[in-house]
Amino acid sequence: MAEKKKHINLVFIGHVDHGKSTSVGRLLFDSGNVDEQAMRKLKEKAEELGKGGFEFAFVMDNLKEERERGVTIDLAHKKFETDKYYFTIIDAPGHKDFIKNMITGASQADAAVLVVSGNDSVQAQTKEHVFLSRTLGVNQLIVAVNKMDMVKYDQKKFDAVKNDVTTLLKSVGYKPEEVPFVPIASLVGDNVCKKSENMSWYTGKTLLESIDDLKEPEKPTKLPLRLPIQDVYNITGIGVVPVGRIETGVMKIGDKVTVMPGREGKGVSGEVKTIEMHHEQMQEAEPGDNVGFNVRGIGKSDIARGDVLGPSDNPPTVVSEFTAQIVVLNHPSVVTVGYTPVFHIHTAQVACQITEIVKKMDPKTGQEVTENKDILKNGDAAIVKIKPVQPLVIEKQDENPYMSRFAVRDSGATVAAGMCTDYVKK
Repeated sequence: MAEKKKHINLVFIGHVDHGKSTSVGRLLFDSGNVDEQAMRKLKEKAEELGKGGFEFAFVMDNLKEERERGVTIDLAHKKFETDKYYFTIIDAPGHKDFIKNMITGASQADAAVLVVSGNDSVQAQTKEHVFLSRTLGVNQLIVAVNKMDMVKYDQKKFDAVKNDVTTLLKSVGYKPEEVPFVPIASLVGDNVCKKSENMSWYTGKTLLESIDDLKEPEKPTKLPLRLPIQDVYNITGIGVVPVGRIETGVMKIGDKVTVMPGREGKGVSGEVKTIEMHHEQMQEAEPGDNVGFNVRGIGKSDIARGDVLGPSDNPPTVVSEFTAQIVVLNHPSVVTVGYTPVFHIHTAQVACQITEIVKKMDPKTGQEVTENKDILKNGDAAIVKIKPVQPLVIEKQDENPYMSRFAVRDSGATVAAGMCTDYVKK
């Protein structure tokens, strides 16, 4: 079997109309991930709709339609491969979709391409998306300065945008010296996959080469074992088989493990007897593996979805309250103390009450806001104290980022997202 290519979730972010979809479409087409025939059809469709030049954007938009109609998503996913990686590309159209995509576990983006227009530079959404990426733990960034064709490929324009974006990146805690800046013109294809003839002043890599330079997200095998439970089955001849995906650490046969909080809230312990993945017995499993396993000493009624398994000598932390940095994304009115929505944390869904708004921040600058600090509206960021209505496992961002993130949902919509920064142990 050929070595499986490493996988990276890549999100395209940036202000509306700065050319995200067109950049993605051009990338897919020029790298041979979308064929000529499909492209020709899109071009005809674009011209028919009086939108000549939008054909590249249509590549992504077509995928969006397909997703909505429930046609296979594989097309969107599998399609982008380089020699080194295969990518899941998330095109982040508006605020809401972006967030939804960012926080549905599987598409936690590993890296982002920030598209900034060469003739508009930094705009409101540019700031917001950068802030959100940082808050939601996207650690690698590439900046594509697009529409260079519209500013006559002028190096001064590129440098000006680079300065603006550098200031923005610093303000939220990215290290600009680690971020490649690529001047591109995605509509005509300059520097996306092919080196541009029009910018001899630029000697760096194309967008495609920069994407291929991304570092593969490290598997957090050094962190303690954390396995949130998705389901618990009773299988004849084997017994109780919990199923879940390992977030961090390694699970081995013979490990002494404890599942928290468990039915009694005190945890339940045992020894790992078997581990199975894709119907094959394994000796050990690591982060990203979806496994079924059997633990001597744990019965069907002891544990449930939302519990978390860890080593008995370093069990998952059960909290009675926690402090978090949140961003309010899509709330119909305002968020105040007393608000009790459902928090989605790993596989747990637990109602939690906001008990205090410690500090309100402006997401565009990260600076503290003092007026009306007890009311949070869409776009506001804040540090808040939260009390779950039942025992809950969550960890701090600086101890285990994989177990610290959450989404807040209310009547079917994602209202906020955030990460735990501190807790009171139960």
